Amino acid sequence: MTISTCALPVAAHPLAHIPLDSVALEEEYRSCVRELAGDIPSHAAGDNYLLGTNALYHGGPVQWSFVPKVFSRRDISYLAWIAETMGAIMEKLTRACVDDPEVRRRFGFSPEIEELVCAPVPYASQIPIARVDIFLNEETGDFKFCELNTDGSSGMLATQEVTRANALTSTGLRFATRHAVSAFDICGTCARTVLAAYRDAGGTSEHPVICAVDYAESIAAEEMREFQQVFARLGATMRFADIRSLTYENGVLSDAEGPIDVVWRRVVISEMLEKPCAGADALMQCVREGVVPVVGGFRTWPCATKTVFALLFDPYVRNLFTKDELAFIDAHVPATYLLEPGSDLSRFTNKDAWIAKPREGYNSVGVRAGSDCTDEEWAEVCHTIASTGGVMQEYVLPYATLTMEGGVAGENDEPTPHYTMEGLFLFDNAFGGVFTRCGTNAVIGEFTGRLNMGCFVVED
Repeated sequence: MTISTCALPVAAHPLAHIPLDSVALEEEYRSCVRELAGDIPSHAAGDNYLLGTNALYHGGPVQWSFVPKVFSRRDISYLAWIAETMGAIMEKLTRACVDDPEVRRRFGFSPEIEELVCAPVPYASQIPIARVDIFLNEETGDFKFCELNTDGSSGMLATQEVTRANALTSTGLRFATRHAVSAFDICGTCARTVLAAYRDAGGTSEHPVICAVDYAESIAAEEMREFQQVFARLGATMRFADIRSLTYENGVLSDAEGPIDVVWRRVVISEMLEKPCAGADALMQCVREGVVPVVGGFRTWPCATKTVFALLFDPYVRNLFTKDELAFIDAHVPATYLLEPGSDLSRFTNKDAWIAKPREGYNSVGVRAGSDCTDEEWAEVCHTIASTGGVMQEYVLPYATLTMEGGVAGENDEPTPHYTMEGLFLFDNAFGGVFTRCGTNAVIGEFTGRLNMGCFVVED
């Protein structure tokens, strides 16, 4: 079947329907699987489809869920309200971080990062591209945030292609005979946001050259190939450059292929500072001068840190927010503590109630949930997090949904509970789609056997 493009919703609140429509819709989807005796042939067909796309992992299809997330239009409006409310909070905090030295002091930035955060950006949005991750209880509508992401674009391509793989299964085709189904154009919306930032910054090239910048060992080459096609359809040229290849002279930023009109910064700042090189120096100087637009600049960093949730409970920072925003923070942001050598660790002895995160971590590296540890392991984790100045955060038990692995690896599986996490994309502070993944471990990450889930939106 051909899935229509989902129109972006108007954010709505309060949630008037409990449970979310997704609960019944996904049970209906699973009933289609049962009617087709497990739809075993579609598992291999889904793998074959993904092999012909750029949604690959180590040369094979990404791991995927045979059952997608299925939200109604009113479910999606609720998700939009969640994302855009947090987006407004992030925007205020970012502006305050640039304008107020006391806010920056409370983040504890090094002088180098503080300078980069305050460097000018030549477009209106403080955070052009973001993804806010939540644990959503679909039975009650309650939710808690997991973390905020403002670097890279993880999940866009996998979400879109797994959605298409789901749509091509016999189960997906049967479900679509019962409902009008649409899906988000996340990659297209992202590319249009990058180009809009370029135009807002005064860019005039009819066919601009966009350079996605990261370390070659950290980027998904397949995703870059996909975005090259997306940008080409919009009349622009996009290429990837390893940050090590960059040079900057007389207001011109170049990679090995030549001058660049606009940078789409994919490199994570903490990784960039861990791997110093002349190209990173060139990019930082380019950002300081503000001549070549760098989408995201470096001022997106405060809201990407593991410390940001702790700052949202800081009395000084809380003066930034409205009464409604404070109520939102108190209800939905998990308790978060910044540790240091000598911190009292006794409050964290109930290991199942906490998750530990390195302060400068990214991509779930070094994240440990107490529920995944023995008592001895957890004691060592607490010591390490304190000695390295990490973060201890309230652990939220994710909502579990019934699914099985897609592809030949899961063709004989029965549905079992999988924890889910929704990533809500924001483009120029407007909701733009959902990245959903699931897993059986307490940490749902790239290195913990997660399944990428498609996302259907039921329009009727």
